[in-house]
Amino acid sequence: MAKKFHEPIRTCVSCRKKDIQCNLFRLQCENGDLSLFSGVGRSFYLCKSCLKEEKKLLKALMRQCRSGEKDKLMNKLKEIITDDRKS
Repeated sequence: MAKKFHEPIRTCVSCRKKDIQCNLFRLQCENGDLSLFSGVGRSFYLCKSCLKEEKKLLKALMRQCRSGEKDKLMNKLKEIITDDRKS
């Protein structure tokens, strides 16, 4: 019988649902700028279902990045998501 390995559980900042780490997008904000996690500093997770709910997602992004620039955050998030799907 094969051993069952532990997978880290993380929480989406938008809907607060828990899921395994590989099913979530890991992002970070530095100086109000949204980017993929670079390996240094604080980060947060977003689930794939929350990416469809723009209003709820925008509120969570503004809270995490401590920024009021709604359009800039959403445009950057869309860039990150489309780049991530291509690779």
